[in-house]
Amino acid sequence: MKNTSGSVAGGGLKLGVLLMATPLLLWLVLLVILPHLDLLMVSLRERISYGKYAFSFANYIEFFTEPLYWNTYVRTATMSILATALTLVIGFPISYYIAKVMRGRGKSVLFLMCLIPFWVSELVRTFGWMILLRESGVISHFLQWAGLVDRPVEMLYNDVTIMVGLVYTSMLFMVVPLVSVLDSLDDSLIEAGYDLGGNAFTVTRDIVIPHAMPGIASGCIVVFMLTLGNYLTPNLLGGKSSLWFTEQIYTQFITRFNWESGSAFGFLLLVLSSLIVWLGLKLSRQTLSDTVG
Repeated sequence: MKNTSGSVAGGGLKLGVLLMATPLLLWLVLLVILPHLDLLMVSLRERISYGKYAFSFANYIEFFTEPLYWNTYVRTATMSILATALTLVIGFPISYYIAKVMRGRGKSVLFLMCLIPFWVSELVRTFGWMILLRESGVISHFLQWAGLVDRPVEMLYNDVTIMVGLVYTSMLFMVVPLVSVLDSLDDSLIEAGYDLGGNAFTVTRDIVIPHAMPGIASGCIVVFMLTLGNYLTPNLLGGKSSLWFTEQIYTQFITRFNWESGSAFGFLLLVLSSLIVWLGLKLSRQTLSDTVG
């Protein structure tokens, strides 16, 4: 009798877990796995005539033999890694200050100030930067009023402006995981580090950073993925010379109606992001379960 009731309870538990996991499994299969498989299949065909296709690697060959595509691909990866590093360098002190220095209501207010810019869409925030930095914008007028320049200054449409926009757009996604993981760091460990003769640098290196590593890895993954796949910020702040790979994908799909090349470019972007994330996890000695756990 015990075995029967135990097996029934075990079967009920398994059914409950299966029912709870069903929405996630459906989401993964229908919205992630199947679309990417279809993307791969489309990228491996070449249009012979109207409505007729043949299996071919021509779309990938075109990518590797066209310098514009390859250079844009490498440039996008490089600037995305740099933007992620800058976001971490700026976001880590802010997160530490919020988590370990601020107390009470001030902590909540400061965290809320980080959230406020993200109450509006990325498009609105990007247009805000354009209003500030354009030739007839706020900063240009202020510099002329202060006598620092004698004519309007155009600060848009360059790599520095693109980097500013990318870091600003991604900052929250670095701060949130870092604040969460630093909140769990026992203050007595930091105090013990100082009592044993450590300074700010050694305590940060030997205690704070190792403890925060899962949050660092999680924030870097999210920021890198968002930056690599960003379309609005590089194209609005960088203009026609932005040379961002998502623009090449958009051009293939929307402008040239070449879904085969667009699918190949999209799949290559997926491979690039997966490879860099895997490499980052290896270098940081983290696992994917550590970063999302």
